[in-house]
Amino acid sequence: MMIDPGKIFDIHSEKEFEELALEIFHFQAEIIPVYKEFIYYLGKNPANVTELSEIPFLPVEFFKYHEIITPGKKPQIIFTSSGTTGSIPSRHPVADLHLYEKSFFSGFKLFYSDPENYCFLALLPSFDERKDSSLIFMSDKLIKSSRDPDSGFYLSEKKKLIKVLEEKNAAGIPTILLGISFTIAELAESFKTPLSGIIFMETGGMKGHRKEIVREELHNLICRSFAINSVHSEYGMTELLSQAYSKGNGIFNSPPWMRISIRDIHDPDQTLKPSQTGRINIIDLANIHSCSFLSTSDLGRIHPDGCFEIMGRADDSDLRGCNLMMT
Repeated sequence: MMIDPGKIFDIHSEKEFEELALEIFHFQAEIIPVYKEFIYYLGKNPANVTELSEIPFLPVEFFKYHEIITPGKKPQIIFTSSGTTGSIPSRHPVADLHLYEKSFFSGFKLFYSDPENYCFLALLPSFDERKDSSLIFMSDKLIKSSRDPDSGFYLSEKKKLIKVLEEKNAAGIPTILLGISFTIAELAESFKTPLSGIIFMETGGMKGHRKEIVREELHNLICRSFAINSVHSEYGMTELLSQAYSKGNGIFNSPPWMRISIRDIHDPDQTLKPSQTGRINIIDLANIHSCSFLSTSDLGRIHPDGCFEIMGRADDSDLRGCNLMMT
């Protein structure tokens, strides 16, 4: 059975999403060896899965120990997570880079507009320094799609970055500063200048770099230093090919080909109701050549309208069906 990738970005209803998600599930449950074995360990029969709530979600930690890719496909790139010193990085072999580019360009246009209309300033390592980072790859493509000549990477040029930000702000040019949380926090601690017209977009990433602060504290620090009303956020990870975005208050929305559900920490078969806190599970249909159904280490809660919040990290000491295979 072959899945038409073109259907992924042409979803217009919940019914279309559910039908395609189930189609991709049955395909991956049969053809992706690690996912197939994981489902077997859980004692589930894929043929009996007829609803999204019945789909088993593969823990993202499996990307640290297993090669998750459609058999017969060769990766065009292998994205790796940065991790912390001594930790095992996740590895995501991507069989079709076009799908990744289609996903992040389409998602950005949906929540913002055509990236060529923005000046992109990245407080991140350059592409040459981290070619295996999915975030850097995406940032590099967004920068190159911009028509603004000042778009670029500025991690080692913070004074120049502040000058460019002030110039863009004064000229009213739509500008996004994209960066890992701890680098934006350091910028906010070092410089204080009003930049009310700039979009500050943090991508998470405090762990292992400095004393961690909660998202609300981070956003308050940035807002105070630069006299802005809200901080935007991007939610993605090495194991995914799609992103969710928040335009303030830590409330995220997903594109039509990506869905969030919240499941009980101790019982991954139990989907929680809106406002209840549990483990964030993600359906990313763009992950057609690896696994589209992933259980993360993040805690969150979903709102009745489908948007969601991230509440923190889960304790992964007892992942059901996981310990048997993660070696």
